Amino acid sequence: MSRIGKKPIIVPGNCKVAVNSATREVAITGPKGDTLKVVYRPEVSVAWNEKDRQIVCTTDMAKIDEGNRRAFWGTTRANINNCIKGVTEGYSEKLEVVGVGYSVKVAGKNVDLKLGYANVITLAIPAGVKVDVSTEGGIFVTISGADRQRVGEFAAAIRSKRKPEPYNGKGIKYAGENIIRKQGKATGG
Repeated sequence: MSRIGKKPIIVPGNCKVAVNSATREVAITGPKGDTLKVVYRPEVSVAWNEKDRQIVCTTDMAKIDEGNRRAFWGTTRANINNCIKGVTEGYSEKLEVVGVGYSVKVAGKNVDLKLGYANVITLAIPAGVKVDVSTEGGIFVTISGADRQRVGEFAAAIRSKRKPEPYNGKGIKYAGENIIRKQGKATGG
């Protein structure tokens, strides 16, 4: 039995939930007006109890050991729970840019990165994602939005353009990430 999947999801009073079993889709609308949708697998069934304000994910227990049914059950419950948290609180990732001459600028719907290469790297900001740049005490990029996957994916895309290197620590890293530093070559003498 899936320990995650069997837990009911408690829905706050300021969220609206719509479960369409024909298309296997759950739509959740939050107080900020954000709407997130989750399409779940046919092995899992989702029920919305409006009286108790709970969403319950279930699966056929007779076929629980077939394929990845147990994993789909827990994943469906986790995805719906992430959507509820996203539309009520939101998600954010904070990146730190370390390096002489490195800069980050938001230009309309794009992010321009100057990371020591000959050309400026331009990344399009996905829909539903907000990017803020702070230059107090270093360069910090805050990526926020309701969809956890989009926020994390865009943060990873920015970080991948110049990963932190272990000798000088230059590059883009998550705030609070610990980079294991290496000692450079010792000169002979």
